[in-house]
Amino acid sequence: MKLYAAIPALDEQDWIFNTLDCLGNQNYPDFEVWVCVNQPEAWWQDLSKLTICESNVALLNSLNDIQGLTLRIIDHCSKGHGWPSGKGGVGWARKVLMDGIAAEANGDDIIVSLDADTAVPENYFSSLVSSFKTHAEVTGVSVPYLHELGEEEPVNRAMLHYEIYLRYYALNMWRTGSPYTFTALGSAMACPVWAYRKAGGITPKESGEDFYFLQKLAKIGPLLHWINSKVSPAARMSDRVPFGTGPAMIKGGGMDWSSYPIISSSLFDDVRDTIELFPALYDEDVETPMSAFLRKQLKTDSPWRPLRDNYKSLEAFTRACHDRVDGLRIFQYLRLKNMDELGSDEDHLQEYLLKYHPHAAHERIDLRTSSVESLNELRVSLMDAENKVRQASE
Repeated sequence: MKLYAAIPALDEQDWIFNTLDCLGNQNYPDFEVWVCVNQPEAWWQDLSKLTICESNVALLNSLNDIQGLTLRIIDHCSKGHGWPSGKGGVGWARKVLMDGIAAEANGDDIIVSLDADTAVPENYFSSLVSSFKTHAEVTGVSVPYLHELGEEEPVNRAMLHYEIYLRYYALNMWRTGSPYTFTALGSAMACPVWAYRKAGGITPKESGEDFYFLQKLAKIGPLLHWINSKVSPAARMSDRVPFGTGPAMIKGGGMDWSSYPIISSSLFDDVRDTIELFPALYDEDVETPMSAFLRKQLKTDSPWRPLRDNYKSLEAFTRACHDRVDGLRIFQYLRLKNMDELGSDEDHLQEYLLKYHPHAAHERIDLRTSSVESLNELRVSLMDAENKVRQASE
């Protein structure tokens, strides 16, 4: 079983060599590293972007000089090779990398999606191999993660706020029973080549491609959520994509967290209650907490009747219901309904902690003013709780 690490790189001179050093220290020897250095071609004509263009070309040259790694370098940055209009971004870089790997690799080989700022321990690749051998049926893995903190207090504060948001969302999603429970980080996912091909590859969105890709994998088979290792993305502010970790931290650094609300846990109960009614819906329409939302979204008076008509076993019908109420639709429902909820992010967080993690609720957290130490303590507590659920799902 061979592993192929796929790394998009845009203006990553300060980060990627640490990541490559981590890969060079892996205790599993059979792997290649593919790097796509990329940017829009139009940037060469934009004086405000010229420094990034030159940095990318310098990185391209530096990568060609690296010894000790089997390294495949894809040039989408030098003059004449940048992304044409209408393409570009990390989504296209991941697609070029993963499509190229899938065209050459064997079906049982593993595509490992990484970012250029992500540290991994020496057992990362061997843990992935062990897990995929043990769970040959899984279509992919959402890898445990922990963002590294740095020396800048505002950056650390924003990173901790965002990671608390991610872990709060994931822990509540676990309670729903949805197969679309995962944290989508491009630096923390892997899949066998056969599953990549079966899913139709990654969709090259400008950002959010990791979420849509994991959702595609979850629709063709089960995801794995635990390996005996983790990744450590850097805490950094970046505006290279419209949304995701970097933009969240920039907005959060300016005290704008409106795009990343702490959603009332009671709304996740709505999702859970809807999913628990799937077997009853096989026989007849019954009202669920999400029915009104689905009728409006799907422009139909019965979201379930077409599924009953087309799927003649309870198992197939239930799976079709999950495909209909997928991760994106759940997210849309939660965001919409949360707009009508009373209480602040801190109110919703405290209510959840008191109910589900009382040991972590000894002090009320203010996400904007609590100390970095307090935020980190909560982050670690939520990580421990999440990892227990991940491990139990094996």
